Amino acid sequence: MVDTSVAKQLVQAIIDNLPAPVGPRRPVHTIGIGVKGEFVASNVARNYCIAEQFQGQPVPASVRFSNGLGGPDQHDGWSDVRGMATRFHISDGKGSDLIATTLGEFFVRNVDDFFKFTEIAKLAPYSRLSWWQKLCDLVKLKVPDRDPYLNETENVNAGALRYANQHRFAQLGVFQAAVIGAPVSYARASYHAVHTFWVTAPNGVRRPVRFSWQPVAGVCNTDPMAVPQDKYLFKELDERLKKWPARFMLMMTIGEAGDAIDDCTKPWPGTRLRISMGTLTLLKVSEDQEADGERISFNPNRLAPGIEPSADPILEARLGAYEASREIRGGCPFKWSKVDAG
Repeated sequence: MVDTSVAKQLVQAIIDNLPAPVGPRRPVHTIGIGVKGEFVASNVARNYCIAEQFQGQPVPASVRFSNGLGGPDQHDGWSDVRGMATRFHISDGKGSDLIATTLGEFFVRNVDDFFKFTEIAKLAPYSRLSWWQKLCDLVKLKVPDRDPYLNETENVNAGALRYANQHRFAQLGVFQAAVIGAPVSYARASYHAVHTFWVTAPNGVRRPVRFSWQPVAGVCNTDPMAVPQDKYLFKELDERLKKWPARFMLMMTIGEAGDAIDDCTKPWPGTRLRISMGTLTLLKVSEDQEADGERISFNPNRLAPGIEPSADPILEARLGAYEASREIRGGCPFKWSKVDAG
């Protein structure tokens, strides 16, 4: 586990890059909404993993959807990474968490990379490119910077792109984030856990896997050329769930020899075997957002027996950083150890 001082430095580095103070709230994915749901495993899930949530019985779930940018402003229509944090309420009382975003891969490999990223990826004044600058970028086969949104004065992408130009491993994740767009609904985006985990089957076989949530309604984004809306995602989700439940399929991709196990910046080949592990049904927006969203301290290392973290250094760093963030914002306490994480 990353020591406490480093974990606090990681969180502070994020806070220092925020466009505005967030007070006692999450420094990133600040704006979010809590939803109640239920997960039911597929008939084959138990053959691949002994974790309680994959044994076939209905498992209550708490889900928090969020916008990726830190800060108190919602900016629903902005091109931005979205988050989906899920807690499976299993019988041990602690639960098992799965944290995913619309980003398919991460942009740094380890803690040192992250600190270097925060040094370079500073917020900068947003300047509008002239038509000839955009044309020059297109000639160079580069995607030109978009025009700033209304009231957008600071560029959140320029520094990240500068970092990616200097570090090849960051290019896939940073480029995805720069052009990711905005979903028409939190229920119509795909979410990826990015890290590798080890799952244990009933026969004792351990497999490296990566998880993702796929929306049954299909993926759909807003028109990137249109003027972005603000504050529509919460209302859309509430109205959607009042009419009918929304569903996600949990997909588990099984890694093979040669795949990157401990590096979340590297994708796996699209030919890998994928198993449908079950269906998450979103039932309603929670009436108590404080208890069912803001005070839940999700952590990607809170795992049921049968699922273990890989040696991915970013995954390990998130163990301490999420707890440091929890202490700052007064979330529900959960003391971590390597034993608890297993």
